[in-house]
Amino acid sequence: MSWRRSLAPSLDRLRSDLVIFKEPRFRWSVFRFYADAHVHRAKEGVKSAPMKGIKDIIAVASGKGGVGKSTTAVNLAVALAKRCKLKVGLLDADVYGPSIPTLMKLEGKPEVNEDLKMIPMRNHDVWCMSIGFLIDKDAPVVWRGPMVMSALEKLTRGVAWGELDVLVIDMPPGTGDAQLTISQRLRLSGAVIVSTPQDIALIDARRGANMFRKVEIPILGVVENMSCFQCPRCQEKTYVFGHGGARKTAEEMEMEFLGEIPLEVEIRSSSDLGTPIVVSAPLSESAKAYNEIAEKVVLRLTDLRNNADQSPIVSL
Repeated sequence: MSWRRSLAPSLDRLRSDLVIFKEPRFRWSVFRFYADAHVHRAKEGVKSAPMKGIKDIIAVASGKGGVGKSTTAVNLAVALAKRCKLKVGLLDADVYGPSIPTLMKLEGKPEVNEDLKMIPMRNHDVWCMSIGFLIDKDAPVVWRGPMVMSALEKLTRGVAWGELDVLVIDMPPGTGDAQLTISQRLRLSGAVIVSTPQDIALIDARRGANMFRKVEIPILGVVENMSCFQCPRCQEKTYVFGHGGARKTAEEMEMEFLGEIPLEVEIRSSSDLGTPIVVSAPLSESAKAYNEIAEKVVLRLTDLRNNADQSPIVSL
């Protein structure tokens, strides 16, 4: 029996109960009950399997788009490769809005090996794969859920990643099907949450963190992006999106705070050129921050490995 068929009675019951309970607070309680029951039942189902040759898989995620998640994922991956001397892969899981081809200055179609697996493309010492390599640059991806799930499966297990120390996944924003599919199909070592200090972004960052906790994936830490703007002339700092919000959220949710990335023009310009700032300006404050975050992520992965007999198994 498929999961849709097995879940259908619960969904029908949920619809009828939501009609019965007119009070919003009761409707929310009923929804929470069925959502928790679904996750609990799913945890007893399909188990994720490790990807052969890859030691650790980390997700770089945010609950909201526009907070600089992809830029953070790219610079983190390059910093892990260049600063930490690791073999690194980078997967663009944002099927609807792929950014990795531009951010890593890669174009063309990936080749296929004798096993009919795609060979990832390489730049800045990082192996990359994205749906952006397979479609025209300006072509919209107008797909329904099943096609997106199939594409994610091909972009993960249909790729000849080889031997990697770390595979960094640039997750799509939100907490929907794509995020759950990745959690279901892959054995993630942990997740990095990216947010700006702004309250509206932090609300969604909390949701993203709680989703990973729900499926028993460790949170490696929180990165505060666009923390402040420092005038290049007078060096005065302006906190455009607020100050210290991500650090406070990390403390409240008992997560590690990995660092702050300032708002710099050079991050934007280097990203548009496909040269991450850790490469184009390695001595800049932003590059130093990314390198420090990469080192903290490696330490967190080592601690998790030492404190557990095996990586967490995610079941949905």
